Amino acid sequence: MSVPMELSRVLILDSSPEQFITLAEKDGARSFAIKIGTAEAVAIDRRLRGEAPVRPQTHELIDNILRALGSEVERIAIHRLEGGTYYASVLLRTADGLVEIDARPSDAIALGVGRGTPIEVAEEVLAESAEERPDIEPPIETGGNDDDDDE
Repeated sequence: MSVPMELSRVLILDSSPEQFITLAEKDGARSFAIKIGTAEAVAIDRRLRGEAPVRPQTHELIDNILRALGSEVERIAIHRLEGGTYYASVLLRTADGLVEIDARPSDAIALGVGRGTPIEVAEEVLAESAEERPDIEPPIETGGNDDDDDE
C-alpha cells in the first residue's frame, strides 16, 4: 500500500554539503527527512518557488523532453529503503501506457515539484522512516564528517 505524501520542507544549509527535504503524510502526522545533495536541493527549492532559470537546467531539460515526446510525470513513488538509501521511481504516462523509471528520490521530486506531481511512499518505507510527530528535524550530526549518501 502507498501513502500520499507532500513535500513539506526544503532545508538548505550553507555550512554543509548535506541538505534535506522533508516529506509529510497528507492526511496524517507522519513525516521523515531525506538527505540530498546541494544541487538537487537548490533545484527543488527553485522549481517549488516557480523560478525559471535563464537556460534549462537538468530537471527542466528532462521535463521539456518528456513534454515534447507527449509524456507526463504522473506520480513519484518512493518504494524501498535499504541500508539508509531510499529508492524511487518516476511513473510516466505515455501514449503506450504507464512507464516506470528508476530514479533517486531527489531527482524525481525535483522533476515533479514544479508541476505538483503526486508523491507516494510505500507504507513499509514510511513506517520504518517516520516518527509520529508533525515537526521532524533532519538528522543533523555535529562534529563528524559523514560521507554516506543516504539518498
